[in-house]
Amino acid sequence: MRTRAFLIVVFIAVCGLLFAGDFATFQNLGFSEDSRHFMFAQYGAVEKTALPYAELFVVDVATNRFVSGGVKKATYNHPIQPGLDGQGALFNLLTDSVDLKKRWGINHALTGRLVYILLDGAEPKSQLEFRDFQDKKKYRITLVQSARGSGTEVSSSFHLVVTVEQTDGRFTTHTVGLPDYWRKGVRSYKIKQVLLAPDERSVVIVVQREEQDATGVNIRYMVETFKP
Repeated sequence: MRTRAFLIVVFIAVCGLLFAGDFATFQNLGFSEDSRHFMFAQYGAVEKTALPYAELFVVDVATNRFVSGGVKKATYNHPIQPGLDGQGALFNLLTDSVDLKKRWGINHALTGRLVYILLDGAEPKSQLEFRDFQDKKKYRITLVQSARGSGTEVSSSFHLVVTVEQTDGRFTTHTVGLPDYWRKGVRSYKIKQVLLAPDERSVVIVVQREEQDATGVNIRYMVETFKP
């Protein structure tokens, strides 16, 4: 029994080393009434210290850029307890960001309509094709990415090629993102969600980033937006 218990402890320790790093949770925080602005957040706990953190963003959907003063970040001094995910950090940051919410008219109840989600454990695809059965449009989203270097010296870039087929058969194609922008410490990207804004025209694509640092692999999120 002692040998078995020892092996279990070793196995858990090895797994901890293999999966070191922290995994943020994405949170849709809603659109403005005119769908021009979108607020989202990510939160979690720093792997080495268990200190909870939260990051909050407001995006101008038409320009695919953060609004002025639209990025808020905070790390709090009380470590989370086992089994918790650091959500309290998000609640604190939201309380401290009420002025930002009011300035851009964000309504937390206007979260848009989810038209695609990558379920946990599912194989990510570099190309998605789906139909929005409500407005009859067809979407094809191709994720184009490149990486160079390895370990903590890795860097990568990506962009999205989006084709929208209208109900009358017309096609429009959009390049979304910055193809020539290399992000240091990022290994890869995957499409996590696709949302339609309340205006049923603006599109938000949630992208999951896999980052590498000295502690291991960390998961973070970003969004790309466009208006066909």
